[in-house]
Amino acid sequence: MILPPATLGMLGGGQLGRFFVATAHEMGYKVWVLDPDPHSPAGLIADRHLQAGYDDFAALDTLADACAAVTTEFENVPADTLDYLAKFVPVRPGASAVAVCQNRIAEKSFLRDNGLPHGPFAVIQSDADIAAAPASLYPAILKVARFGYDGKGQARVTNAAEALHAFHQFKNEACVLEQMLTLDYEVSVVLARDENGKVKCFPTVENQHTRGILDVSIAPARASGCLRDSAQEYAERIAERLGFIGTLAVEFFVSRGELFVNEMAPRPHNSGHHTIDACVSSQYEQQVRALCGLPLGETTQHSASVMVNLLGELWYEGGEPHGRYREPDWSILHAVPGLKLHLYAKHHARHGRKMGHFTVVGSDAADVLAKALAARAAIGVRGD
Repeated sequence: MILPPATLGMLGGGQLGRFFVATAHEMGYKVWVLDPDPHSPAGLIADRHLQAGYDDFAALDTLADACAAVTTEFENVPADTLDYLAKFVPVRPGASAVAVCQNRIAEKSFLRDNGLPHGPFAVIQSDADIAAAPASLYPAILKVARFGYDGKGQARVTNAAEALHAFHQFKNEACVLEQMLTLDYEVSVVLARDENGKVKCFPTVENQHTRGILDVSIAPARASGCLRDSAQEYAERIAERLGFIGTLAVEFFVSRGELFVNEMAPRPHNSGHHTIDACVSSQYEQQVRALCGLPLGETTQHSASVMVNLLGELWYEGGEPHGRYREPDWSILHAVPGLKLHLYAKHHARHGRKMGHFTVVGSDAADVLAKALAARAAIGVRGD
């Protein structure tokens, strides 16, 4: 076990890293953050912020020398960086697991090869691949294989001509062409897995998106017990097949009552934010525990909860791109019983940028949902 007051390393300095740093500090650890952003939210509260790129080997050496173990808060840290650090210090999750999750072609192939439910897809690496894709895939979504998130790097297409145009718009980057499923709703599972293969799942969450970005998460999901359990079983199987150590999130589509894996995130997840306020252990505590070889915490949810994202447009009058920039009136949210507000200390609000979230907790699920949606409207969050 790695025990306090050891120093832990975090690659990436966004809000997920910030929550990790805060949690690790509460547990008695020190944390160094490596992130090139001088205004990194995690770097602001870390014991040391190494302002450097993920391919800066001098900075990586400094991190490895100081830290007892290293983890990451986002999947786009180069796998080569994780492999390099692993020569000197435990790195969890490992590069091989992260590499699957950071490339949609590898991810879809992993699901197919392991008999996990997924929607029909085709790998697109050339114009010829689009011509060869079966017509039954359409309507579809073309997604770049790397660096797409929150709806970025995606295009809805209804035929091969539109897919070809979108492929060229993406500068012929490798893509996957995914059939658009008839969507009932979306769910996700966040879990933790330790080095001995023990897994602890949080209750399955129901997610609602607006313009490709998570808007509202309802926990536990308003789905049948059978579906919630099946989602957890699939997520556990994914973690086992990946040899994953750490906190993992798996997102699912529910289509005509059936589960399909959408994508995986080798880190804590936006849809797991509610665990901070509604569960015995948070997803970030589990990340610290798995990294340090501690026994995993209990994932029991003690309160019904609804999480609402706060995006950058909320900082602009009327939510308009050219509206006057001002701080939202947080007194509106602080007046709501059972509401917990979390702001990420990001340097500047941009439209679509995740700036914070709030979670409403309580004993009655219907009342919690009503309060959260009322607070969401009162502060000015706009839907589609």
